[in-house]
Amino acid sequence: MLRLGSLIIALAAGGACVAQPGAAVVAASPAADIAPDSVAALHLMDVTRVEPSIVVEARYATANNFTGAPLPGYEANRVLMRREAAGALGRAQRRALAEGYSLKLFDGYRPVRATLAMVDWTERTGRQDLIRDGYIAARSGHNLGLAIDLTLVTTRDGRELAMGTPYDTFTEAAHTANASGAVAANRATLVRLLAAEGFTNYDKEWWHFSYKVPDPLRFDIVIR
Repeated sequence: MLRLGSLIIALAAGGACVAQPGAAVVAASPAADIAPDSVAALHLMDVTRVEPSIVVEARYATANNFTGAPLPGYEANRVLMRREAAGALGRAQRRALAEGYSLKLFDGYRPVRATLAMVDWTERTGRQDLIRDGYIAARSGHNLGLAIDLTLVTTRDGRELAMGTPYDTFTEAAHTANASGAVAANRATLVRLLAAEGFTNYDKEWWHFSYKVPDPLRFDIVIR
């Protein structure tokens, strides 16, 4: 279960970082139009409830991320998604398993407070270029529970496939099409497995995929 203050999210019922295409843009602050926590309880679920074999390494709950510190809102090694996206991810995992791979997740649903902390980090470190170049956004598809960051590992030994760059490499080397040989083949495999279940890759980040649902909502509940 997840708690935010006194709220408990019951999950048993169903089990970087660009702006979501088509998401509404408001003139108010980036923290505006956040859905109530009670609504988050209905829409978000732990992806491992759909497919327990999915590997989870929630980077933003640790210091092992580009900011060098855990981000606010991440307090557990868990990945949540909108239920529709979690179901599709489970199907993608079963496709991967049939080919000797497993999905390894770095991030999914991201609290709005964490996204704003990323933006604040760019300002404090003088890296506003990451916003300008489309790597970090104040309004992210992750806040909707509809974006996923991931890679592939082998089921034989759990090793990550060579993808050419580490996760959250904000350079052209991480652009999905900017690869050759085995790296290009591995990226293509990841794209194929996710695309078969309705996910779309962001061409500047080989690890980033989005899933569409009607009338998406933004959330800020803490992951515990």
